[in-house]
Amino acid sequence: MISKYRFIKNFFVFLVGLFLSTSLVFSYGDKRFVTEPVIPKSCSVLKSNDASDSTSLIQSEINRCSKLKQVVTLQATDKHFHFYSGPFNIPSNGGLYLDKGVVLVASSDPALYDNGNHTCGTLDDLGRGCKPFIVVDNTVNSGIYGTGIIDGQGNAKIKNTNITWWNLASEAQKKNKQQNVPRLIEIRNSKNFTLYNVSLKNSPNFHVITNKVDGFTSWGVKINTPSDARNTDGIDPASATNVTITHTNISTGDDNVAIKAGGGGSTNHVTISNNNFGKGHGMSIGSETYSGVSDILVSNLTMEGTTNGLRIKSSRLNGGLVNQVTYKNICIKDVQFPVYLDMFYNKNSDGNKIPQFKNIRFIDVKVLTPGQFVMTGIKGNNIQVSFENFSTKKGSTWKVDNVSKSGTVLENATGSSCPVYYNRYF
Repeated sequence: MISKYRFIKNFFVFLVGLFLSTSLVFSYGDKRFVTEPVIPKSCSVLKSNDASDSTSLIQSEINRCSKLKQVVTLQATDKHFHFYSGPFNIPSNGGLYLDKGVVLVASSDPALYDNGNHTCGTLDDLGRGCKPFIVVDNTVNSGIYGTGIIDGQGNAKIKNTNITWWNLASEAQKKNKQQNVPRLIEIRNSKNFTLYNVSLKNSPNFHVITNKVDGFTSWGVKINTPSDARNTDGIDPASATNVTITHTNISTGDDNVAIKAGGGGSTNHVTISNNNFGKGHGMSIGSETYSGVSDILVSNLTMEGTTNGLRIKSSRLNGGLVNQVTYKNICIKDVQFPVYLDMFYNKNSDGNKIPQFKNIRFIDVKVLTPGQFVMTGIKGNNIQVSFENFSTKKGSTWKVDNVSKSGTVLENATGSSCPVYYNRYF
C-alpha cells in the first residue's frame, strides 16, 4: 500500500511538473486575463454635419463625459458622415465611440500640431516638431470604440503646400533628414487603454504607439494604409507591459507591429494572437531594444505579402537583451524574408549597446513559399534559437552567422493557403 501510494504521489508530482514546465513555454505574454472589451455608456451624441471644425466640441464633450466615466458618440446622419478635427486628448475614464459609417478626419494644417518651434510640416535633424492627432497622457481606463474610421490624411496635401505628409517623409529619406509629421494615436504614462473594433487608415506616421503604459488592448482593430507610405507602423508597443493585440488586421507601409524598448523603459508581457498581416514590414521587435524586451508570445498569426515575416532587428547603436520570445502556430506566404534576425540593422553603428537575442522559440511555423532566411549575430554574442515543427518550401536560402540553434527545419510545408484568424479587411 505504501509503495503504491508513493508511486501515485510521485506520478502526480511528475504530471504537475510536466504541466508546469510545458506551460511555462507558453506562459509568456500579457499577465492579464483579457476578454472582449465592453463598450462604456455614452453621455453625449454628436451628429455629423460634414462641414465645421469639430475639435472644440469633441474635446469639451470628452472632458464632460469622462467625469461620468462615459464616452462621447460620434454619429452619422442620412447624408453626413465626416467629423473634421485638429488634435485633441482623451482623459481618464473617457473616450470616443465611433458609430457605423462615421469618419473622423484629421486636419492637414501643420500649425495645429506644432510643438512650439514652428517645425511641424518641415524637415530637420530631429523630427519631433508635431503633436499626435489623439493624445492619451497620464490616464487610466480610457479608450476608443466602435466600427467607424479614423483617417489621418497622410495622403492629403499639407495646408499651404503642394506636398502630402507622405511626400515629406519620402523627401526626408532622400535628403537624410527627419520629417516632422503627426502620429495618429499616442498613449503615454497611462494604464489600461483600449482600442476596440475601430478602423485606422492613412496616418502621416505611426498609427498607434505607447510609451510607459501598463495595460493596452487592441481588439478587432483594422489598419489599412498603402505599402509605400513611409514610417506608417501599425501598432508599436514601446516601453509597455501587459499588452494584448488580438483579432486585428494590419496592412501598412512599415512594421505591422514593432515592439520597442528605448529610453522609456523595458517592454514585457506582450501577447499578439489571432491576427492577419497584409502589406508591411512584418512582425518586428526593435530596433530600439536597449532597455530590454522579454516575455513575448506571438501565436495564431497569418502573414501574406509582408516584406519580412518574424523579425528581430537591432545593433550596437541601440541594442539590448531580447529574451523569452515564442512564435507559435504561424503561417507565412509570399514573404521575401520569412525569418530575419539581424544584429546589424544600423550598418554603420559602432556603439556599445550590444544586442542579445536569447531563448527565441519557433514552434509550429509553416512557410508556404520559398524565401530568404537570415540570422546574423555578432561574433561571441550568439543568437540563441530553437525550432520545433518548422517547415518551409524547397528553394529557400539561408544565411546564418554566429547563431546557436537547436531543432530542425524541414522543406516539407504543405498547403497553398493560410488560415484567416479574423475577417479580412485588405
